[in-house]
Amino acid sequence: MPVVFVYGTLRAGEVNDLNAAARKHGIAAPRLLGGATVPGRLYDFGTYPGLVLDAGAPGVAGDLYEVDAALVPVLDEIEEVYPGQATLFVREERVVTAGGQAVRCLLYPVGEDAVAGLPRIASGDWVAYRREREANPPA
Repeated sequence: MPVVFVYGTLRAGEVNDLNAAARKHGIAAPRLLGGATVPGRLYDFGTYPGLVLDAGAPGVAGDLYEVDAALVPVLDEIEEVYPGQATLFVREERVVTAGGQAVRCLLYPVGEDAVAGLPRIASGDWVAYRREREANPPA
């Protein structure tokens, strides 16, 4: 079964919650393996974040799930990843750190050029950042 690292709107309770996506499509529920981090930088696109992979950057927080293979095309659709087309997000296989262990998984980063001029999420945690932003909207 594929393992997927989610860091933004695919996280539990978020707008594109992968658990809800699985239910909607009649796919077996993903199994949460735990929290994980990947070296990178997180940026605010407004209603969702984008991860730029960067080996020299601090970790971006997310969750690691084991998923039914049938869920991967659904996640591709949510992230608008289409084979042979240039898209904002791409699906890559990378190593993340979970519980002190290196785990190979799928994730959906964006390219460096996509984040020019966007605010960086210094904490590396989309959920905490979004909640703080909603609790303290700009004046």
